Amino acid sequence: MRVRSVVLSSIVVATLLTGCEKSPRDKLQGKWVGETVGQVHPSQQARAEGWARGTQLEFSGNKVTISVPAESPRTGTFKIAKQEGKNLELVFKRPGGGDDKAELALAENDKLVWTLGGGVQLVMRRVN
Repeated sequence: MRVRSVVLSSIVVATLLTGCEKSPRDKLQGKWVGETVGQVHPSQQARAEGWARGTQLEFSGNKVTISVPAESPRTGTFKIAKQEGKNLELVFKRPGGGDDKAELALAENDKLVWTLGGGVQLVMRRVN
C-alpha cells in the first residue's frame, strides 16, 4: 500500500511540474524594451544603442505591437511558425496584408534576443 502511495504521489508531482511550464507564446506575453544591440560596426554602435533603447515589442494574446524610433507603432497578429529549443521563428501578419518573419530567442533573466538583418542582435528586457 505504501509503495502505491509513493508511486501515485510521484506521478501527481511530475504532472504538476510539467503542467506549470509556460508555452513559448505565454513567455512572450507582455512588454519588451530594447536594452542593447550587438553585431554592429563600432562606428555605428552609439547610434544603434540609441535606436535599440527606443524599440519596443508588446505581445497580448495573439496580437503584437512593434514600436521603433521615428515610425508609428504597428499592430498586427503573430504566430510561432517554428520552435527549436528557445529559438523561435515568428510570423507577423500585417492588417493590410502581408507577412514579416522574425527570429527571436528566449534568453535567461527575462531577456529576448531579436536577430535582425545582417545578424544584428537586439537584446530586449521584459518590463511587465
